[in-house]
Amino acid sequence: MTGALSVYAVTFMRYSLAVTPKNYLLFACHFVNAGSQFTQGYRYLQYHYWGGKEKAGEVVTKIEELATNAVSK
Repeated sequence: MTGALSVYAVTFMRYSLAVTPKNYLLFACHFVNAGSQFTQGYRYLQYHYWGGKEKAGEVVTKIEELATNAVSK
């Protein structure tokens, strides 16, 4: 879905400037949408392919250790 929305946003950014008169408001909306989709795509890749899942597991383990130590005191 993120890929499709990224292509859609970039495509309509192009067409918003190709029409007469140029539609800068539509361009700005699609620019923000494209940025959001690229950010979401990066977050997905970071978590699933570039070690984010392992880091999240380490954080959960550390929190569990701290909670166990706090309860046992």
